[in-house]
Amino acid sequence: QVQLVESGGGLVQAGGSLRLSCAASGRTFSSWAMGWFRQTPGKERVFVATINWSGGSTYYADSVKGRFTIFRDNAKNTVYLQMNSLKPEDTAVYYCAADLISRGIVSRYDEYDYWGQGTQVTVSS
Repeated sequence: QVQLVESGGGLVQAGGSLRLSCAASGRTFSSWAMGWFRQTPGKERVFVATINWSGGSTYYADSVKGRFTIFRDNAKNTVYLQMNSLKPEDTAVYYCAADLISRGIVSRYDEYDYWGQGTQVTVSS
């Protein structure tokens, strides 16, 4: 059984920074593709960033490119999302996800196998 637990959300002013963490259970974390998605009320969950098994490849949504950085520590079974220059439109519940099949870059929602419970990020103007 795989469990993903996000942390690090909160309230921040526009222009500020937050770092989200996603701790994963599972002995083969280092072989999983991981991703971050976000969702606002009444809207679909949308892709934010993804990272391959080794951390050597990443891919971002255009809306966060240059501001957010995804990285992982396979020794700690944890993936992170460093969010800088936050904007009010970044306000959402952020979810991490694990793809146990692919080792590469995965941006499609339906390719992920496991999801965390989400962490709220609120950016005030």
